[in-house]
Amino acid sequence: MTSIRRSFFFVLVVLFVLAPALRADSAAAVPAVGAPAPEFTLTSNEGKPTSLKAFQGQWVVLYFYPKDFTGGCTLEAHNFQRDLAKYEQAHAVILGVSVDTAESHKSFCAKEGLSFKLLSDPEAQVSTQYGSIMEFGGHKLSARNTFIVDPQGKIVKEFVGVHPDVHSAEVLAALDGLQKH
Repeated sequence: MTSIRRSFFFVLVVLFVLAPALRADSAAAVPAVGAPAPEFTLTSNEGKPTSLKAFQGQWVVLYFYPKDFTGGCTLEAHNFQRDLAKYEQAHAVILGVSVDTAESHKSFCAKEGLSFKLLSDPEAQVSTQYGSIMEFGGHKLSARNTFIVDPQGKIVKEFVGVHPDVHSAEVLAALDGLQKH
């Protein structure tokens, strides 16, 4: 019992010591507001290559999420879908990115009634480029971060470590404020 307590205490100490450093590293990797959004081409849920540059001239909500068919990710996607007409009125497109396959995205969209694009990043390259990567159970997953990209291709707002239940409303409010300036 004593060795278990010591091991537990050691793990807690390591987490408290290393956690700030880990957060600082991932936060440093997030592209800066005002910087050009890193370009990419990924396969969509429709099985087609989709590039960020194809949306130049529009507002883009680029959101990263961990996994199709999970509670928080499904809730977040449903909320974006619920608000899709408001995004369209704001001339904004929604692009979701995770490390899941395009086939998984296709099934997820069909099952959940999603009509916006989900992009497959199986090698986690784009997620890494956007500082939106994490490890869970020895696997790389996209971290729950969102970027608003303006029509000129610059990142104008970022949300790091979002809460899926209120996130779409936060993004819409930010988008409204950005477009009024």
